[in-house]
Amino acid sequence: MLLVHCCRGADYSAELLECVSVPDRVALSTALLSKPLPSSSTALTRTPSSLREQLATLSRALSSLSSPSSANSTTSRGSQSPGEGDKSELDEDSAGEDELAEVKKKIEGMVKGSEERKAGVREWKRLKMIPQGSVETGVIRGYLEWLTSLPWPTEDGKSQAAEQSALLDPNFVANARATLERDHYGLDKIKRRLMEYLVVLRLRALSISPSTVAVATGNADSKAELAQAPVLPKARTIKAPILLLVGPPGTGKTSIAASLARALSRPFERISLGGVRDEASIRGHRRTYVASGPGLIVSALRRAGRRDCVMLLDEVDKLAGRGGVMGDPAAALLEVLDPEQNARFVDHYLGIPFDLSGVTWIATANTLDGMSAPLLDRCEIITLSGYTYAEKLHIAKRYLLPKQLEQNAMSEGQCVLPDETVRAIAMLHTREAGVRGLERQIGAVVRHKAVELSESSTGSGSAEQGKQTARTKVYDPVVRPEQLESILGLGRWDDSQERTEKVGVVWGMVYTGEGEGGLLSVETIRVPGEGKLRLTGSLGDVIRESGEIALSWVKSHAFELGITTSPSHDPLKEPDTIDIHLHLPAGATKKDGPSAGVAMVCAFVSLLTGRTVPANTAMTGELTLRGSVAPVGGIKEKVLGAHRAAIKRVILPKRNRRDVEMDVPVEVRKDIEFVYVETVEDALEAAFGKGVFWKGQTFVESRL
Repeated sequence: MLLVHCCRGADYSAELLECVSVPDRVALSTALLSKPLPSSSTALTRTPSSLREQLATLSRALSSLSSPSSANSTTSRGSQSPGEGDKSELDEDSAGEDELAEVKKKIEGMVKGSEERKAGVREWKRLKMIPQGSVETGVIRGYLEWLTSLPWPTEDGKSQAAEQSALLDPNFVANARATLERDHYGLDKIKRRLMEYLVVLRLRALSISPSTVAVATGNADSKAELAQAPVLPKARTIKAPILLLVGPPGTGKTSIAASLARALSRPFERISLGGVRDEASIRGHRRTYVASGPGLIVSALRRAGRRDCVMLLDEVDKLAGRGGVMGDPAAALLEVLDPEQNARFVDHYLGIPFDLSGVTWIATANTLDGMSAPLLDRCEIITLSGYTYAEKLHIAKRYLLPKQLEQNAMSEGQCVLPDETVRAIAMLHTREAGVRGLERQIGAVVRHKAVELSESSTGSGSAEQGKQTARTKVYDPVVRPEQLESILGLGRWDDSQERTEKVGVVWGMVYTGEGEGGLLSVETIRVPGEGKLRLTGSLGDVIRESGEIALSWVKSHAFELGITTSPSHDPLKEPDTIDIHLHLPAGATKKDGPSAGVAMVCAFVSLLTGRTVPANTAMTGELTLRGSVAPVGGIKEKVLGAHRAAIKRVILPKRNRRDVEMDVPVEVRKDIEFVYVETVEDALEAAFGKGVFWKGQTFVESRL
């Protein structure tokens, strides 16, 4: 362009147009600019001195481009070996850009030949080729920042050494056990499983530690060599278990994961999956989308800064998507939680594999209903049941009360809750499986005592304030059970008023969808009708069928039970035609399942015979048409719920005896009498007592 404006002669133009090769054209341009022009040329005579200086500078630059030394440097740069060129490829004009300089430094620190380094070098080249004002520049810079901020293996091996340092501590196992015991009371099953994992993790670290092998050999030379030898990836890692903690709210599922992280001296990251409906939330969005970014997994790893963190997938049972237009997030978790696949997890945004095998995964759920079967197959399920009153007492004294005292700026001696007070709060004001409600009620008591302290004569305040308020009341820090009514109000659960012996009413045992156990009354009445059964209470198909089976069995054995005077009589039609209406309270809650069969039989017999079942007796069990009592699930939760409701006698299927002996705590078994039955006849005798029916009448085989 300069030659066109400065050298307008026809000879110069023709000579330039004849040059096809770019180096030849550069050399000719340099010669033309260096040659003095004729005086008749008015282009330079009118040119200012500053323009002449600029032309001279441009001439020198063109000379340097066309010189043999520049050609040699270009040739030498293109002939570098791949190993030598990785670092020099990045040394292209990044001065003055601190962020880019840090990105370049992190790319250089990545392992040579790794996929993450190749991706970083490739994107760095693209960034340097694209003009700064381009939209693509921001996209590439954002990708490089994400790529370099993740905890990739480094060339110097410092990240790998940091992952193993805590495990090599001689006191690691003792400290880990102390941490778990200090943070949680109970939960013995999950603590035992976590300790097994921690011990295996330490043994694996010791087996690959160079210092351990050197000491075993006693050779100083081998010790020095082993210290410099790289650790093989296959021996360096151990496949962590994927633990799925299932239990009701407030039982310590989330906090036990944080305790495990503290025991391992590793960062802890929590990912809440409740309501997640998009697969891209797990795998990330592809870079073709506007405002794309990595998924929850990669984002958590960036925050943790280490590949061996403890990651909690909270509320995994509440994933909202189920194969809709935005995909199934539960299906995306299959690769994450599969130990055989997660070593090469690919986030859509990064586009390169990331090793998740070092992450310790812990998932939590309130129930297994509706969860994906392949997802459950990849997890080791550990069930957490509700706490007993004894466990709640220890938890309240050791954790909840000190926490509330600290939050409300009170010292330990300014609010004292005796054991009977804590037990009264748990039994009358917070009947739950966990301890969250108990903590709220204890907080209310502490705040009430804080107000009393500030208004008492021993409270803090100036002398002038004391004269103004004339405080004369002496503060008593002890809270007694009889004072709870004035602080918390009337108890929400009063067993003396709630359960009474009534004809046609029996207490069954239920297992709620939130993982809690409890009691549910089975109520029956007789009404004039056509000899039919009416069922209400938001009942599902299975529980409706259980009611029909129970009534059919009672009709078949009405004569043996003393309900009718002849084996051929129908108790619903003779002497009067009636309907039986069975209702399960809490009609807003849907109910289903076969475990109410035994309770329904006892309710029908009570209604038709006029006899009552003791109010402190509860029962559960599936009923067959031939009168057998089949085992049911959720025994531990049901028994704990019955214990919270002050039940003293429980009727269970005989085949559930092992569940009671293995899962139910000893202190609960001491407070409850368990009666195991195989047939309906055994259940009726346990509920109503032996010999309560007509003398001489014996149970005979069903005629159905």
